Amino acid sequence: MPRPEEVVFPRRERVEDRRKEVSQRKLLDEFFDHSTLLAVSRLVNRGLFDAIDYPISTGKEGGVFRATKGEEFRAVKIYRISNATFRHLPPYALEELRRESSVRNYGGLIFAWTRRENTILGRLRDAGVRAPVPYGHYRNVLVMEYIGSEEGAAPRLRDALVPDPGKVYDDLVSQIGRMVRDARLVHGDLSPYNTLFFEDRVVLIDVAQSVSADHPEARRLLERDLVHFSKFLSRLGQEVLPGEFFRAVGGDTLAAPARGE
Repeated sequence: MPRPEEVVFPRRERVEDRRKEVSQRKLLDEFFDHSTLLAVSRLVNRGLFDAIDYPISTGKEGGVFRATKGEEFRAVKIYRISNATFRHLPPYALEELRRESSVRNYGGLIFAWTRRENTILGRLRDAGVRAPVPYGHYRNVLVMEYIGSEEGAAPRLRDALVPDPGKVYDDLVSQIGRMVRDARLVHGDLSPYNTLFFEDRVVLIDVAQSVSADHPEARRLLERDLVHFSKFLSRLGQEVLPGEFFRAVGGDTLAAPARGE
């Protein structure tokens, strides 16, 4: 059985040059503390993946890494265990998380946040929404479907070459509409920055902060999400009216906020 650190950036992926070696060592130190290495080892022993290859994206809250499972790839998302992870989290999302998890310490909240993303991804897939398949999680580590090819991970919609903005609009209506009508969820932080674009289709990601369709903030959050896409598509030459977009995805099925809100 390999030691935990041997499944992260295995030596076959670390033979190019010394600078790459130093960069990967820095990532090991930043993301893979002893507790996280044990979580990774647990998931490897459960058969969810064989080894972590390299980072796809990293940020202050965490990172996503490509992993290998036999002949296929998977994505491994790792949240940092610190209060900084929740620094930019909106109050309603943190309130929901604390209510659902009944924990107060940051480590426990990170674990609950990881579990929540795994659960919501499952709900989206059940509703036919194009989102990564969740394979499992443990503590602050989530294993899910890799979106991309051998050449690399799918780009964010914001960074992608979009040949047909009208087709993207129709696809967004379909996917967000299924999220709202069938999964009865509102993403709450959706934009071209956290939507992937693969094989000319959108894929919704980063779903942990999603709220139920009957949440008091649901309408406002959905409107804000759609404004982000309306502005983006308008810059590509596809004029979109936010009000029409809102109705097209089923926004009128959401409960109206109480007066005074």
